[in-house]
Amino acid sequence: MSQGIKRVQEAIRKLGFEFEVRELPVSTRTSPKAAAAIGCKVGQIAKSIVFQSASGRAILVIASGQNRINEAAISQILGEEIIKADADFVYRETGLAIGGVAPVGHLKPLKTFIDQDLLKFPQIWAAAGTPHAVFPLTFAELVNLTQGQVVKVC
Repeated sequence: MSQGIKRVQEAIRKLGFEFEVRELPVSTRTSPKAAAAIGCKVGQIAKSIVFQSASGRAILVIASGQNRINEAAISQILGEEIIKADADFVYRETGLAIGGVAPVGHLKPLKTFIDQDLLKFPQIWAAAGTPHAVFPLTFAELVNLTQGQVVKVC
């Protein structure tokens, strides 16, 4: 088990949840790949995208795999501009590589926004520290786990 997966699994436990991380033999780096590997709809994938705010903060947006994030809308909610973060910034802020960024287990606390469209699904799947690891949960559990703000992201 990789350090990223261990950190995510430990964070889940410390927050009082019992989700079990599952390592898969194929890549879950993108929403379509994750959905195919799991056998679910693309919309059920809770993709974690890290942005960098104008002030240099890391901002996490957890969106339904079927949605494209409207950066202008998130910027307006946040009150400052955001840009999609590069791989070095993502790793420095989360300790996780792009394609494996989980909702929890980051090196630093992140301001988190959650896509309201994930509420449509009885079960969703989130990355768990590597591009081959995921865990299942519900929308309500995701909100409780991350203490994220539910918003319209697209």
